[in-house]
Amino acid sequence: MDAARACLIALELTGKTACPADKEIQCLYALSNRSDRHYRKIVLTKRSGGLRTLYAPDILLKSVQRNILRNVLSLFPLSPFATAYREKCSTLDNASPHVAQSNVLKLDIENFFDSITFFHVHRLFKKTELPAAVVTLLTHLCCHRDVLPQGAPTSPTISNLVMKRFDDVIGLWCQERDIVYTRYCDDMTFSGDFDARQVKNKVRGLLYDMGFTLNARKSRLITANQRQTVTGIVVNQKPQLTRDIRRKLRQEVYFCQRFGVASHLVQTGDFNPQESPREQRLRYLQSLQGKIAYLLQINPDDAEFQNARSAVRQLLKEESASA
Repeated sequence: MDAARACLIALELTGKTACPADKEIQCLYALSNRSDRHYRKIVLTKRSGGLRTLYAPDILLKSVQRNILRNVLSLFPLSPFATAYREKCSTLDNASPHVAQSNVLKLDIENFFDSITFFHVHRLFKKTELPAAVVTLLTHLCCHRDVLPQGAPTSPTISNLVMKRFDDVIGLWCQERDIVYTRYCDDMTFSGDFDARQVKNKVRGLLYDMGFTLNARKSRLITANQRQTVTGIVVNQKPQLTRDIRRKLRQEVYFCQRFGVASHLVQTGDFNPQESPREQRLRYLQSLQGKIAYLLQINPDDAEFQNARSAVRQLLKEESASA
């Protein structure tokens, strides 16, 4: 127990406080024993029409989890094939390797976060060679009802680390066959000239060994004469957003310039009379600016949307000056 106590003090999971060390350790064990009480359930509607359930930790548990992320989890190496939830990586980094390929195979892991269990997380923390009591405590602090909660700051990195062996094994297997592989959260993408059934069988077997299931309903093989999209980015010839997204952004900028932001919000039904009109206009323009910035991140030389970016900046400047 002395080793566990010294380790917990060194990890500074409650931050640098003036509280006595034993008091902080008691707090950690109290949190781990009653962690269910420190989550708030949030149900969101997916763009696809389904529901996504998040469990958001309260301020105390979230603070501890952030310290676990910084002081423990950040020390683990990540697989180069994992592109989500890491610094200086984006959907573009996930999509770019698959540009101009003859085939793109998209596979999905079913119920990804809920399939990462207490056992997976405990096995991960055991690799730290921390005392057994600390390993168990960390696992309890990062799990909710014995699975990985989508919504905790530790969960994205833990998911990547749990999947590291899978990523490395399937990535090497693909490299030996000239197949490109990347994984973005639960979305796996394979591209090149290959037998899709062979890839699916290999992936299914590796996932099964880990306690995961391949989502057969979301498996899709896309050939070069079809529109190939990877994490929302078209990759047939060069990375770019879909025509529908580009068209919608083009229309939004035009309507704001032609009729004004306020009129546009009323016409689209996005105006809320209960909120400050000016705040709504600013928030909308900032959102529009962010969408254009994302498009230009993918296609920096797109002259049309460089002009659109300038136009929105001018609208924001005018809106800010009207205060």
